[in-house]
This record gives sequence, structure tokens and C-alpha cells, in this order.
Amino acid sequence: MAAVEGDKVYTSLLTNLKYLPGLLTLEFSLRKTGSKYPFLVLYTDSLEQEGLDALDRRGIPHQRVAYLLPKAHRDYGNDARFYDCWSKLQPFSMTQYTRVIQLDSDMLLLSRKDPATGTELLGIDPLMTLPLSPQIFAATHACVCNPHSKPHYPSNFTPSNCAYTTQHADPNLAQTQGAPASAGLSMCNGGLQVVSPNKEDYDTILRHLEEPGRTEGYDFADQSLLSDAFRGRWVPLPYVYNALKTLRYAHKEIWRDEEVRNIHYILSPKPWEETEEDKASPERDPLMALWWEVNEERKGAERERGVVDGW
Repeated sequence: MAAVEGDKVYTSLLTNLKYLPGLLTLEFSLRKTGSKYPFLVLYTDSLEQEGLDALDRRGIPHQRVAYLLPKAHRDYGNDARFYDCWSKLQPFSMTQYTRVIQLDSDMLLLSRKDPATGTELLGIDPLMTLPLSPQIFAATHACVCNPHSKPHYPSNFTPSNCAYTTQHADPNLAQTQGAPASAGLSMCNGGLQVVSPNKEDYDTILRHLEEPGRTEGYDFADQSLLSDAFRGRWVPLPYVYNALKTLRYAHKEIWRDEEVRNIHYILSPKPWEETEEDKASPERDPLMALWWEVNEERKGAERERGVVDGW
């Protein structure tokens, strides 16, 4: 089940069942925004049949892609998810489309109604017509503040080197404009990639994957490669299109709940991994409750259609 109509598409990668709840709720949240573009799941051979069956029951199109890895092995023992992240670069090869927006499955797209007209607001469809040329792709900056003080992160991951810190003085502008691609450590976040696929750019990616001297230094897999291979050649988006949940406290100076279009639930636990104890904690991130609200709405809609499989 792979066919989708049109030349522009949203994609999300699924390599195992662990992220299936997130992907299903992501797809549902995209539909809630009134998006007019199709959603296509890219899966690798590592995905269990149960995952494909769950997609089929919901009528969600899916397409197999090859599992990408660099030529030289890199130990990501501290962040095992990075082994799967290289395959998020496959949309660059999908030349049957003029625009692909790759979304991580731990995202939640937000929709709100205009109280005056009742029409849906927000959503990220404007990115489908965002001019890119001569830049290669569009993305938001990575936050390099390391707010959780992870010891294996690079030593230069500090607030003073973060592109978002440069926007603190003008929070209004931060809602509509990203910091320059050269700001901070010049690193993009790979969770949302706006791509106009072509063979030349994909070949560049493959060449970088073949160079051990490069990939050994890619601490953050796909986003490290993109930031290196296309340095200064990407369009920086405002944070609202890929609002890393940590920005809400690490960069509270620019974060505005009412402006956010897409929450990215980076790091652990993911919302669907929360325990009842987590939910009852007074220190619980309030963004988690938003995900659960939409997830329960999704499950209710599925029950009405006769889809009850535990996912």
C-alpha cells in the first residue's frame, strides 16, 4: 500500500513498533489541522509485520525504503535511536515528488479554531510552498544548550553557542523568522526536513556516508551530516514549525504556546511511555498532556470505525 496522490507529501519513518503510537497520533493530528496533502509512512525491513497490519487497518499508505547506514560503524550506545536516523535522509531520493516534508514520529501538529470564523489555524502546510532554491532544504536549528547536562554531549553544547539564544532580544521576530543558518553552531535539527528531492543532493549524502573520516564525527547522525554536507545552504525556519519541547524552558524568552504549530517530543520519556506515576508528578511537562488529549481523540475516532487493536 504505497500509492498517494499528488506531487507533494508528508512522510515519517517507522523502523519498529516502539514509535508506532507516536506515528499514529502524528498522522491523526495532521488530519486535524485540515492539511490538504497526503501522509506516507516510510518503513524499513526492521519493522515488524504487526506495524504494517496496524497501518493497513487505518488505511495509512506506506512504502518500503532501504535502511541507510554509514560505511564505518559508529557507536551510538548512549543514543541507540541514532542508528535508525540515517534512513530519515531517504526523502532526498524520492524524485517522484516535488516536495517532501519529513516528520519525526514523536511530533504533534497543533490546530486551533479562529474564534471569529471557526476556521482552523496553524498547521504546517505553508511549508509545502516555501521557496527553497538555491538552498537545499529547510529546517529549524538544533538546540545545543544541553539542558539535561548529558555527559556524552559535545563540550561546546552550551547556551552561549545556541542559535536560539541569539533570538532572545526579539521574541516577536522569533515567531516568524529563524536565526541565520550560520548562527550558533550552525546545526539544524533533523526532526523536520523540507526537501525538494533530486539525485544530485542525494548523491552528496551517499558520498558523505561512504567517508569514515566524516561520519566518525557525526555525533547526531542525520542532522550532523546535513549540517556538514550543506553548511550554510539550508533555510532556517522559526522554532514554531519544530518546537522542541525543551525550548519551553531552555528558551522561555521566545516560546509562546499560542504560536507553536508542531511540538517535537525529543528525549525520553516519550508521551506514550509515561507511567501513571509520571502523569501524577507535579514536575510533569504540561506539553505531555496535550499529546494524550489528541491520542485519546484518535482512539475514539478509530473505535467508531471499528479499529480496536491496542495501538
